[in-house]
Amino acid sequence: MSLPAFDNLSLTQTAAYIGGAVAMGFGAIGAATGEGYTASQASEAMARDREHAGDIVKNMLVGQAISESASIFSLVIAILLLFMDIPDPGIVKAASLLAAGLCMGFGAIGSGVGAGVPAGRSCLAIARQPAISGRITTNMLIGTAVCQTPAIFAMVVSLILLFKPTAGVAAFPTGAALIGAGLSTGLAAIGSGYGGGLAAGASCEGIARQPETATAVTTTMLVGQAVAQTPSVFGLLVSFILMFRTFPASSTLSASVALFSAGLCMGLGGIGPGIGNGATAEGAVRWVARRIEYAGDLMRIMLVGQAVSQSTAIYAMVVSLALIFVV
Repeated sequence: MSLPAFDNLSLTQTAAYIGGAVAMGFGAIGAATGEGYTASQASEAMARDREHAGDIVKNMLVGQAISESASIFSLVIAILLLFMDIPDPGIVKAASLLAAGLCMGFGAIGSGVGAGVPAGRSCLAIARQPAISGRITTNMLIGTAVCQTPAIFAMVVSLILLFKPTAGVAAFPTGAALIGAGLSTGLAAIGSGYGGGLAAGASCEGIARQPETATAVTTTMLVGQAVAQTPSVFGLLVSFILMFRTFPASSTLSASVALFSAGLCMGLGGIGPGIGNGATAEGAVRWVARRIEYAGDLMRIMLVGQAVSQSTAIYAMVVSLALIFVV
């Protein structure tokens, strides 16, 4: 039995189909997990305060809708990959389309799970302080919106990869660079999306514990989330370099492996710092609500701790840049 023939169009379509499956398959993981966590916490909240079940359910549905948005981004990319007209088919375009699916699939995981954390904890917060349910929901909306930032980065990179012209471009090492670009932003988004959710979840709890500390708690949350997003920004930076720098044609395997490895290094290297920064912010936010008089000190120690955690993402970025420009 002979193997099926692979011309340029068949190869490119195959990559597009795999990319679409990966985009939606992985993209469903984070949103479903986040939504399930939200529903779990809402059930506990209703058991504690049946009288305000209506407010809890409304808050749950709003939070689940935001968690769902990451998978909707994945759905959009998957549909484009499955049904778009493919210009200039070939190895580079195939790599670009596969990279788009990888980027969006991985990039949706952290944001989906992360958004579910504040959504769920806000349900418990409403059960604890139903009189300020509106304020708690507003804080949840702000926190979950920030959690979606890494998924938006992933969608932007995926769209660039989908529509990037590839005619006349050397297949090697450019194809490897484009796959590296997809991995850099997609993987780095996992840590930042989830880390941002940890900070936002603590903020909802803190406001319910001490409503008068809402301003300080929200401020600390936003600063902590901003730092937690930086590994995904590093991933985005490396992706842009890999996508838009012109690489001379090379038949050596090492050149392609170096560019692919640059994206892989930054993507994996951004996961831990994103989660670590979020955990640091979570602790600071929780204790600002309990000891508001120490808010300034807690903010400073949070930033110092995040700076140390962030250093590992910087190391990954340095190695990635060395693989792009030096090796």
